[in-house]
Amino acid sequence: MNIVIIGAGQVGSSLAASLATEDNDVVVIDKNAERLRYLREKLDIDTYQGNASQPDVLESANVINADMIIAVTSSDEVNMIACQVAFLLFRTPTKIARVRSVSYLDHQELFSKDAIPIDVLISPESLITEHVYQLMSHPGALQVLDFANKKVQLVAVKAQLGGKLIDHEIRDFADHIPDVDVHVVAIFRKGRAILPDGDTVIEVDDEIFVIASVQHIRVVMSELSIVEKPYKKIMIAGGGNVGGNLASLLEKERYQVKIIEQNPETAGYLAEKLDRTLVLEGDAADEHLLQEEDISNIDVFCAVTNDDEANILSAMLAKRLGARKVMALVNRPSYVDLVESGIIDMAISPQQITLSGLLAHVRQGDIVSVHALRKGAAEVLEVVAHGDQQTSRVVGRTLVELKLPPGSTVCAVVKGSNVVLPSNSVVIEENDHVIIFLSDKRYIPVIEKMFQVGMGYL
Repeated sequence: MNIVIIGAGQVGSSLAASLATEDNDVVVIDKNAERLRYLREKLDIDTYQGNASQPDVLESANVINADMIIAVTSSDEVNMIACQVAFLLFRTPTKIARVRSVSYLDHQELFSKDAIPIDVLISPESLITEHVYQLMSHPGALQVLDFANKKVQLVAVKAQLGGKLIDHEIRDFADHIPDVDVHVVAIFRKGRAILPDGDTVIEVDDEIFVIASVQHIRVVMSELSIVEKPYKKIMIAGGGNVGGNLASLLEKERYQVKIIEQNPETAGYLAEKLDRTLVLEGDAADEHLLQEEDISNIDVFCAVTNDDEANILSAMLAKRLGARKVMALVNRPSYVDLVESGIIDMAISPQQITLSGLLAHVRQGDIVSVHALRKGAAEVLEVVAHGDQQTSRVVGRTLVELKLPPGSTVCAVVKGSNVVLPSNSVVIEENDHVIIFLSDKRYIPVIEKMFQVGMGYL
């Protein structure tokens, strides 16, 4: 595909890097010459310097031949105008824009062909809020992904000493929890992906990705690590879009929530908006304030301000003062691994979360969702099978007959309301949702092509 990316920030650069490895023709537009130079040297892509909301810049960047435009600058207005110009002047088929302002998002009528013709809106704050909420709902999980309208979940868990299946083969799941269907999708051991089989032995510190029906996830996690009590008391540092929306979600689920916000106006707004959340005006890195608010009895301290350093420092302080778990929103990729190797339990990467949201709309074929695993090292796709044996490479075939690329495996097949875990006898039928793990993203185009409907495949 010919794809034009507007914005060479962290999200735009990560998206360009991901798409450039998949046989796409990528052009990145940005006003910053230094960012563009870095991308040209690092990736096999074209770049163009300029303001992408201006018609002459889009024309010079060859938008007229683009299949898709993805606008992810830091300005909502530039993103929206670029999509509007691309449609009106160049009839670009697919327009995707990152829009952050709630003021715009609350008026969906703005985004139509008669107004601002954007096909897909990506709201990073909404994606981040949902991501953090899922972590709160699944104590001990490193990542929680929903598939097939939340019928099935894939969860990442770190194997801990004391877990029932430590030093056991994967096949022992069947003996430990015989009434639960579970499939171990992948194991990351010392940073390397392993596609496990029944003989694979689970070791301490393995990062294990398991998939099962939603109602069984907690019992599956209990086999791999020490069962954590459900979280109840939550403290949020930062009352911006993410912090405010997260508090709103949590208080509805009967969590006890406190939110610390330094800006008096924002704190006042939150106090009026939230019903059961205690809003505190102050600095989340104030040791006296944290102690006063009983930080040692907080189950999760979550720092989600716009300042990486403030998030990291306040989370470290909260952990030292006794908080059970601490999370920090970290924008800089170079900080993420550094942070998680220290006393902070989890670094939340907005760019990886946003990238997953974008990729589902970039992939070809009927791909419902795409999720990046291990900070983008691998991906899980949910794709819908269409056609019949004459028009499809997958419909009517058993899983063992599929010619999947190396490092790929089917995690589950969802047939209507039934979740079917992989076995050689499972036959893919039309409208099945097939969930596929790929340890090497270079093979994504192969998967896309497999599920595209055409004539004369047999």
